[in-house]
Amino acid sequence: MKIFLDTANLDSIKKFNDMGLLDGITTNPSLMSKEGGNPKSVMGEITQIIQGDVSLEVVSTEYSGMMEEGKRLCEYGDNVVVKVPMTPDGLKACKSFSLDGIPVNVTLIFSANQALLAAKAGAKYVSPFIGRLDDIGQDGMRLIQDIRQIFNNYPEFKTQILVASIRHPVHVVDAAKIGADVVTLPPAVLEKMLQHPLTKIGLENFLADWEKFKEGNPDVSI
Repeated sequence: MKIFLDTANLDSIKKFNDMGLLDGITTNPSLMSKEGGNPKSVMGEITQIIQGDVSLEVVSTEYSGMMEEGKRLCEYGDNVVVKVPMTPDGLKACKSFSLDGIPVNVTLIFSANQALLAAKAGAKYVSPFIGRLDDIGQDGMRLIQDIRQIFNNYPEFKTQILVASIRHPVHVVDAAKIGADVVTLPPAVLEKMLQHPLTKIGLENFLADWEKFKEGNPDVSI
């Protein structure tokens, strides 16, 4: 399963990319506005740091505007994936981009029907928002199961399931069990995945034992 970071924060991107953890990046207008600065500079730098796919989102809601913006976004790098909303105009743009060889991420997916239609329109990725479904009392992970089953039933669909709106590490494990292709994580969730209290305790014990050993063997080194 691929791991994308859901952020426009360059420091976080560099940190986790240096660990070898990132296969790609997803962004959106909210994340861009949160970071401030010049979005053009940020997007250009992200596409240079990351070798994998970088989803950059249009802000237009009409087909013509999406097409114009999407083509401009592609100028930031060969690894750009144009992100469009799950709307009639978004699907129309998805189809047009796909015919032009431009990969598309259809976002704001909340049903298996929507995922199916996006796949039919040629999307490279569908982004179901599981956390937001959980927030309203629905089972977000059940949606991932349904989409996975549908896509498995029809091998002609090459669309990848990109699980979004992840709130905690358990979401990641559940998505991996189901067989999602990608998860996109806020930096805080990826940070939590690195941690376990027993790891910290174990390391402290190892170091303490080594210090005791060195006290009686001052000339020993690793």
